[in-house]
Amino acid sequence: MSATREPTEAIAKRICLCIVGTRPEAIKMAPVIAALKNCGWATPYVVTTGQHEDIVVAPLLLFNVRPNQNLSIERETGSLNEFFGKAILALDAVIERMRPDCLVAQGDTTSVAAASVAAFQRRVPFIHVEAGLRTGIIDEPFPEEMNRRIASLCASLHCAPTQLAYANLVAEGIDKRNCVITGNTVIDALMHVANTDPETPANFPASPKVILATAHRRENFGAPLEKSLKGLRMAIDAHPDLALFFVAHPNPRAHRPVYRLLSDHPRIVVTESIDYASLVAALKHSWAVVTDSGGLQEEAPALGKPVLVLRDVTERPEAVSAGAVRIVGLESRDVFEAISELHEDNGLYARMSVPVFPYGDGHAAKRVVASIHRLLQKQQRDAALN
Repeated sequence: MSATREPTEAIAKRICLCIVGTRPEAIKMAPVIAALKNCGWATPYVVTTGQHEDIVVAPLLLFNVRPNQNLSIERETGSLNEFFGKAILALDAVIERMRPDCLVAQGDTTSVAAASVAAFQRRVPFIHVEAGLRTGIIDEPFPEEMNRRIASLCASLHCAPTQLAYANLVAEGIDKRNCVITGNTVIDALMHVANTDPETPANFPASPKVILATAHRRENFGAPLEKSLKGLRMAIDAHPDLALFFVAHPNPRAHRPVYRLLSDHPRIVVTESIDYASLVAALKHSWAVVTDSGGLQEEAPALGKPVLVLRDVTERPEAVSAGAVRIVGLESRDVFEAISELHEDNGLYARMSVPVFPYGDGHAAKRVVASIHRLLQKQQRDAALN
């Protein structure tokens, strides 16, 4: 018995299987899925892997996108290898059942790497959104750098957010004809949500200068993370007009030291993960951002918020070159001094707080969808000639 192709009411349209694993993926994929829904030629079928089980739906709903299927992959050990293997098997079953025309995924998570391999093994064109980011160091960030390279090896179309990302792909020997510069879809999402004037979280500090902070990188767990948190606390202690709004990551190895080292301070608010609209509101009302997050490195410069990065290297150097982002590392003294310098040097703050848009103009999703259409049309023409 042959496999059936769903949804049957849209059989004439191209089925684009859209994979979402984590909340950052949901934020960046939502504009793409919405554009696919509205393009007239495609039917997006949205699958969530369960890598972030409970927090991926809300960002999608901001764009009126609802998942068609949740794989709810069970994780007994919590290891990356366990999830990677189970995700490939689960996604393979979806591909076999749906027989999609292409598979679309964004970024560098384990879900994305698994999706790219599953698509490659089934000879389904894999579309990599936000392609070409590189640090050149295989385990920084971990495991994202490896995941990006796996996705690039499997991709039929590479949607690079910037000229530098495009150049990284070409330098690795990827055919220019398979690469396109689209901008980053996170700017699409940011502008869409910011224009709705979302409400600031109720527990957002009332201080005149609030630092929005996050920290969750796996390679920083343990002593490096604790050092950076101590540097943050030192800065808040030293400057009475500063307050801290720290959004804790759900991973216990990330949030336990945050609560232990920061939660007892009168001008520090530690909060659980908040929805994207609330995060954008907090970002709009913040004085500066201290983070190891890739997404905030892209979003904050567009809103004119200086960013201090708790890492030794970044795969997003464009905003550094633009003067909006500074890499400060994780040593307590370095974090403290970087915040203090930004606080005391009005000229430095003014230069870093000018809105810049190195990652796009808010129309990346339309370019991604147009590029997918061209790829599928070309493959159809090539098949007709053979």
